[in-house]
Amino acid sequence: MLSRPSWGEYQRVADILRTETIGGALLIAGAVVALLWANLPFGDSYFELRDWHVGGDVLGLHLDLSLGHWAADGLLAVFFFLVGLELKKEFVAGDLRSFDRAIVPVAAAFGGVMVPALIYTVINLAAGGETLRGWAIPAATDIAFAVAVLAVIGSRLPSPLRLFLLTLAVVDDLIAIAIIAIFYTSELKPEMLLLSVVPIAAFALVVQKASAFVGTRRWVAYVLLLPLAAVAWALFLESGVHATIAGVVLGFTVPVLRKQHPVDSGPGLAEVLEHRVRPISAGFCVPVFAFFSAGVSLSEGGGFGALVEDSVVWGVVLGLVLGKPIGIMASTWLITRTRHANLDPDITWRDLLGMTLLAGIGFTVSLLISELSFGTESAHYDHAKIAILAASVIAAGLASLVLVPRNRYYRDLAERESVDTDHDSVPDLFDSFPTDPNRQ
Repeated sequence: MLSRPSWGEYQRVADILRTETIGGALLIAGAVVALLWANLPFGDSYFELRDWHVGGDVLGLHLDLSLGHWAADGLLAVFFFLVGLELKKEFVAGDLRSFDRAIVPVAAAFGGVMVPALIYTVINLAAGGETLRGWAIPAATDIAFAVAVLAVIGSRLPSPLRLFLLTLAVVDDLIAIAIIAIFYTSELKPEMLLLSVVPIAAFALVVQKASAFVGTRRWVAYVLLLPLAAVAWALFLESGVHATIAGVVLGFTVPVLRKQHPVDSGPGLAEVLEHRVRPISAGFCVPVFAFFSAGVSLSEGGGFGALVEDSVVWGVVLGLVLGKPIGIMASTWLITRTRHANLDPDITWRDLLGMTLLAGIGFTVSLLISELSFGTESAHYDHAKIAILAASVIAAGLASLVLVPRNRYYRDLAERESVDTDHDSVPDLFDSFPTDPNRQ
């Protein structure tokens, strides 16, 4: 595990890192603005804006939602559509298609979900009741936030470490999606769920049978795909299943590989749609969600005393800061003790520890699960938001303590290797990566 990737995989990771870095910075900016606004003398205006209702009943569908609700259920569905695309790409053409390569990040992701959930549950067993509903809050990793931090503190770290974090986060998202669908579904309306099959099937028919047409003509997405997706989303919202799951389902219907063409003849429709939609998600949808979700008045809810006495706070903070690295490291160590994997000799366990600490940065999905667990009117919800923010900052700080020296080490190593290079020969940019003998 954590050996050098192929050149194509390296380029893919680099592209994702560049995009997520910008998205992570905007996400952090949205959260900071919300926190500042909510704690200013005129902070009530923030909550009035968040709770302002827009919409109404349309064809029997209840779409009279607050702006905060529109952001959590509507805009975040775009983010989950990208998650669905990324998951399918990994399962069809990525590292998760092979058991030997998938076993490590899958095991690590499950460990990184179970241990934080267990820590939260143990801490909140005494309190019981409502607080136990938040057991899944510390289970999710925010890849955009984590990558934004990684871009600052670990630009010279080996690419396999970054690939491990990205793949781990993809599997983590899949587990979080399953948790939301199974444990945070309100009163189910099966008839609405059955009706949603119609627009989803129509969406799948268009992207499967006319993938080349959709990929080359941008207007098709707005004229055909967007209306079908909106109908499917509204029916999911009415069914009781969280509406963001509709985005994942629609993402899974998009083909990854080009039909009747060689695999390397060009990008499939999944990659084309991801290229078009990711800037919208990273540049607008997720930052707006962060803005409407992260705002909390630090002077309300009983003050600092009530905050530190709330078992939700300690469950979230310890789950993210300690549970995530313990679960991921323990699962990875156990897998490397079997015949399925062993750690690449160029990578140290200290490097891996730094990446697992970064995985303790929970934001987007953790905030969503907090709202689903307690509702926006509960003091536990506000405390959970503060705990998520605090834990993310602590995790980023601890990861920096580990990774900054390692980044400096790899930077110095690269400089020494460049000096030692034989100047009489021309170094090949692709020397570090497996090459295809047929590539010109």
